[in-house]
Amino acid sequence: MNATPAVSIIMNCLNCARDLPAALAGVQTQTFQDWEIIFWDNASTDASPGIAQSFGPKLRYFRAEETATLGSARNQALREARGRYIAFLDCDDLWLEEKLEAQVALFEGNPRLGLACTDTEIFAGAKTLSRVFARSAPARGRIFAELMQRQWISMSSAMLRTQALHSLDHWFDESLQLCEEADLFYRIAHDWELDYVDAPLTRWRVHGANTTFKKFGQFAQETLYILDKHRRMYPSYEEEHGNLVELLTRRAAFQQGVALWSDGRGTEARAAITPYASRSIKFRLFQIVSYLPGSCFDVLSRLYFALPGRLRR
Repeated sequence: MNATPAVSIIMNCLNCARDLPAALAGVQTQTFQDWEIIFWDNASTDASPGIAQSFGPKLRYFRAEETATLGSARNQALREARGRYIAFLDCDDLWLEEKLEAQVALFEGNPRLGLACTDTEIFAGAKTLSRVFARSAPARGRIFAELMQRQWISMSSAMLRTQALHSLDHWFDESLQLCEEADLFYRIAHDWELDYVDAPLTRWRVHGANTTFKKFGQFAQETLYILDKHRRMYPSYEEEHGNLVELLTRRAAFQQGVALWSDGRGTEARAAITPYASRSIKFRLFQIVSYLPGSCFDVLSRLYFALPGRLRR
């Protein structure tokens, strides 16, 4: 086994025995084979440890004494990585066999590249539900603002240059619960170029009911937290990215309003969005919707996410 592999693959696991064999098989069949797996077991109680430890010498197994937050567990795994590139594979997701080869080629061809992803198929069981790049391809290059407006990087599609990771003053922000991945990608995008493979070489498995709709309030809090952090980190942030700050502040207000309404607090929901209602059809429609019972949330949220992206901005 190469002591300094080209790619360190970070796999964080907490009771993933059902899907783990398929994820590992997708690594084993990669056309690019100069890799190691950093397998961080977050104190699993199922058969995951045995499955991982039987994989072979290219998998380095680590086990936490107690379960930590995902951001903390990812940081602990990253400290063990030895490759010049770092890829992430969640234990219930899948890679197609050309995934690593295509991404390494991008990095080898561009020393300014800090992060590369692939298109991603979202699937449940045997059914493909959607594809991340289906409506429009993302941007390339120095695209910090574009990424913050539309986060298109699925975790299992991401590959980082290790040098880019080490250029940051912190890795995954352990105070975040929903946006810790996006926060890391934003900070790399601020100083490095981004690129992508325009092929669905990653498959993102979803399980059961999607709970994202029910986390609007937390998304709002974490969006504002990230904006405040950027103001502290980057001089002249407000002047350079005023439109972005306004967009994300407005988006957070909408998310907070939805969270309040879903809790049956319609009056507070309307107060949260009032500063923006006169400038947006979406906000005016929500004002009307907020008079309905919060029990309508599930049905209406699914209708909302079925709308074209331009109508949801």
